[in-house]
Formats: sequence, C-alpha cells, structure tokens
Amino acid sequence: MGILLLGVGIGAAGNGDGGKKAAAEPAPTVTVTAPAQVDAEAEPAPTVTVTKTAAAKAKAQADTSDSADAPSGKAVFKVWGSAPAGVDITYGNDGTNLQGKGLPMEKTLSVDEDALFYQVTAQLMGGGDVQCSITIDGETKKGRAQGGYNICSAQLNSDFSGGFS
Repeated sequence: MGILLLGVGIGAAGNGDGGKKAAAEPAPTVTVTAPAQVDAEAEPAPTVTVTKTAAAKAKAQADTSDSADAPSGKAVFKVWGSAPAGVDITYGNDGTNLQGKGLPMEKTLSVDEDALFYQVTAQLMGGGDVQCSITIDGETKKGRAQGGYNICSAQLNSDFSGGFS
C-alpha cells in the first residue's frame, strides 16, 4: 500500500501549474560563416559593362502657323509634327474634301464667300504627335492629337458677314 501512495504523491507533486503546459523556449540557432577559399592561381572574373543607347524621341516641329502667313482672301491649312506610322489628312470647306500628304503639310485655297466653314483634320495611324491649324484673314484655329488613332481638328466657321471665326 505504501507504493501506491508514493505514486500518487509523485503524480500530485508535478509542476503545480494546474495541468497547464509551460511554453518551451526555442533553441538558439547558430550560424557559422567561413571565409571563402581563394585560389591564388585562378584568374579574376572579367568585368562586363552593358551600355544601352536610347533613341531620341522625334520632336514636334515648331509651331509654323502665324496669321501673317495667310494672304487676304486665302485659307491656309497646316499640319506638322511626328507620325511614324503615318497620318491621314483631310482639308477644305463644306463643299470640298481634299486629301493632304506628308508632314509637314501646308496648303492654300482661295476663300469661297459662300462656304459655311473651312476645316483641317489629321488622324494618326497608330501613334505620334501632330498639330494642325487653319488661318483665314488673320483668324487662326489650332488643334493637336497625340498617340494611337487620335484626330487633330481645326475649323473656322462663317460668321455670315463675310468673315470667318
């Protein structure tokens, strides 16, 4: 009977935490770094230098549309800039639809007093940066298009008194 009591006494002595388990502390981690072995006869690794040359972006030409460039009674249409993939240019009045070609483009037409408007459009064909303008008797309207298939547009309307604005 004495052995039985001894077993109960040891079991009851425990750690006195009421059945809770103590958190075990993690064992420390040790890392040892050894110096690299250098072979005295080995040749050093070659040094490689990579040079990258970026192509300069095409700059749009300076604004070439001055009202002084349009003689009296004339309509001057201009398109300039950069269109690496091409540009589709249309110009004229409400009675004409003319096709322009190449950049920079400048065309002059005689003003028809019966026309309701004069316009120029330039649609990019996949990218670029173009500007356009139309000038009649000192009055100028401008437009701009950048990227994708965007359209530059400028239009002067008849003011029914013989002028355009």
